Amino acid sequence: MADWQGQILKNELLDFWFSPPMNKHWFNATPQLDQQIRNRFEALWESAQRGEKDHWKDTAEGCLALCIVLDQLPLNMFRGSAKAFSTEAQSIQVARCAINEGLDEQIAAERVAFLYMPLMHSETLQDQDLSVAMFEKAGLKDNLRFAKHHRELIREFGRFPHRNAILGRESTQQEVAYLNSKRAFTG
Repeated sequence: MADWQGQILKNELLDFWFSPPMNKHWFNATPQLDQQIRNRFEALWESAQRGEKDHWKDTAEGCLALCIVLDQLPLNMFRGSAKAFSTEAQSIQVARCAINEGLDEQIAAERVAFLYMPLMHSETLQDQDLSVAMFEKAGLKDNLRFAKHHRELIREFGRFPHRNAILGRESTQQEVAYLNSKRAFTG
């Protein structure tokens, strides 16, 4: 694909993701929206999964787009299946790369949360600590509250119990008790 075509695709994705109709559904999608995202962006996700968009990591905007493609889109496209988490490790690597290169500082505050979000989704405590630090540094208080909650789950269980069934993992007695409690996180 010619470089200009890749730029158009990146811009199309960012325009879609940050559009007023979409931002109302970031954390409460519908089956119709999930299908729309799958129809429109599954081929882009597959390309990124194969590493064909790794050159996007050269820019702040490209890193942001890759994090959305590899972290957010599969959560919509493959909701309720293990495939929803299949590119999580790649998205974490992109987020860490952007932070290490200082590219996150070039992204507007209202968008940078999606660059840090893969760290919040990680089941590694080191990533969780970095997530909390980055949301705190950016002054994103709502996101910081969720980042701290995610980190506490990893501290307590070493993983996200709400993923166990989807990923075919057996839940411990403590995880079952948590999942049946009022404090359970299911998102």
